[in-house]
This record gives sequence, C-alpha cells and structure tokens, in this order.
Amino acid sequence: MFGRQSRTLRLYETRFVLTVALTLFGCDGTVTGIGRVPRPPEAQLPPAPVETVERGDGGPVNRPAEIAAQHLLVMYAGSRAAPKSITRTKEEARVRAGEALQRIKAGEQFDQVVAAYTDEPGGAARHGSLGRFTYDQMVKTFSDAAFALEVGQVSTVIETGFGFHVIRRTE
Repeated sequence: MFGRQSRTLRLYETRFVLTVALTLFGCDGTVTGIGRVPRPPEAQLPPAPVETVERGDGGPVNRPAEIAAQHLLVMYAGSRAAPKSITRTKEEARVRAGEALQRIKAGEQFDQVVAAYTDEPGGAARHGSLGRFTYDQMVKTFSDAAFALEVGQVSTVIETGFGFHVIRRTE
C-alpha cells in the first residue's frame, strides 16, 4: 500500500516538473501547441456589387450587377501569368490580337477565332466563356471595357497586365 502511494506521488511530481518546464519554454500544454494560440481574424466578405458608377463628369451611370462574356487572350513574354512557352513580344501580341479582331469583324464565328488565337489555358475548350461575373471580379481595364459593351457587341483590342483581349458580351 505504501509503495503504490509513493508511485502516485512521484507521478504527480513528475507531471508538475514537466508542466513548469514546458511553460517556461513557451509550450501551452496542448499536444499541437494550437490550443491557446490566437487565430488570425477571418477574411471579410467582399462588398456587395455596386449598381451604379460615377461618370467622368460626375453623373451616375447605370450598370448591371453582373454580365456574361467571352474573350480571347493573346499573351506575350513577361505578361502576367504567361507560361514560359509564350515567347512573342508585346508588339507581336498586339498585332495578333488585332488580326483576331479583324477576322471577327469580317464575320467569322467568335468561337472559331478564340480556338485559333487564345493563349488562355482552357480558353479554347470553353470557347472563351467567362461565365457571369461582377465588375469587381476582373481587372479594372477589362471590366470597364466589358461592362461598356451591349449584349452581342465585340470590343476593340483591350490591354491588361495579362496581355491583349478581345471581348464579346453575351448577357
């Protein structure tokens, strides 16, 4: 009986010594060390889409909350997200996008031109479809051009950090 109490006492003494030692070295006593570590705040939800914007002259302009569009993207070496296989210069990319636009203006189907010209990964398989998107989901230059189009209308060549786009609004 006395031996069992002695072992229990030693076990508690050992736990106490370990707890003190681990506390001194910054452990919070949990297995992973996560238990008492403050977590970073959760990300805020994006703001709701804005229905109107200000024109340059200060007057409001109505714009839909979201639209749908297709596009083709011609990348150049050094453009944002361009794979290493893209070696054309910026000027060559601009010319290529202009050629694609001329083919569309000449009556060729947008889907066929996308298949022949786009550098966007998976873009040809999707026929350049971007689906529905809000103004804030795309880079400003792209959104400005896309939201200014009427349904069925095709943009001029639009330059963004990703390269040169030709956009067709579908909804």
